[in-house]
Amino acid sequence: MTRQPNTPGELATMTRLHVISASVRPTSHARPISGWVADQARARGGFEVTHIDLGTLALPFLDEPEYASSGVYAHQHTRDWSALVDSAEAFLFVMPMYNGGFTAPFKNAIDFLYNEWKDKAVGLVGYSGGPSGGAPATAMLLPVLTTIGMRPAARSVAIPFVNGLVGPEGFRAPEGLAGELAGVLDDVAELAAARAAEAVTA
Repeated sequence: MTRQPNTPGELATMTRLHVISASVRPTSHARPISGWVADQARARGGFEVTHIDLGTLALPFLDEPEYASSGVYAHQHTRDWSALVDSAEAFLFVMPMYNGGFTAPFKNAIDFLYNEWKDKAVGLVGYSGGPSGGAPATAMLLPVLTTIGMRPAARSVAIPFVNGLVGPEGFRAPEGLAGELAGVLDDVAELAAARAAEAVTA
């Protein structure tokens, strides 16, 4: 995780990556974990990183009269969310598992939009209080992401027993986790580069 952009040309071609804390609970572990993930992505280089907290966005339940695929939005909160998502070329979703699946507020945030997600690279970082590390939730989300046209990374991260890793000082990453995340970041970078190359040759 030590790669840094070295030239002005490389700086100009950095991938705009949004790291999204995909929980709205005020005490969610997604916030410190996603902060650590964002720091790791910045340290790697090659990414222009924005850290987004879904909780602070305070999106209501989907309230648009038109289908998301229309791109016609009646509400300012949707237009703001659309602009934020549209500005990224790739995403990392840091997501908890509730009762074996992903959360309703996160699905709601996805469903507000459609074209803004299309062809974007995405990596998944799941976590849970138990041994699965949220892997069932990330697996459940994959069909949703492919349906809206996203490009999921081949690898993902699962963080088990998270309650013992988060404290007043923040998130304490267990040994080996940075390496696992590095693999996901490599996948995301490759997918984003492939999309950019396709756009040039189209």
